[in-house]
Amino acid sequence: MRLKEIRKNRGISQLKLALDLNTNQNTISRYETGEREPGINELIKIADYFDISVDYLLQRTDNPKMQK
Repeated sequence: MRLKEIRKNRGISQLKLALDLNTNQNTISRYETGEREPGINELIKIADYFDISVDYLLQRTDNPKMQK
């Protein structure tokens, strides 16, 4: 998952992301290290937050734009 890369490129801390997504920093850290996998609802929240596709977040495509 590209979460850490995307978050750092946007200059957003784990804490800010966690607060904005109504979760905690440990959860974000675990997503980034692969210790925990987000569920579909969390994936959608993260993708919407960064305005990217879930496929891009999950490294299934190199196109960050959502298909409409």
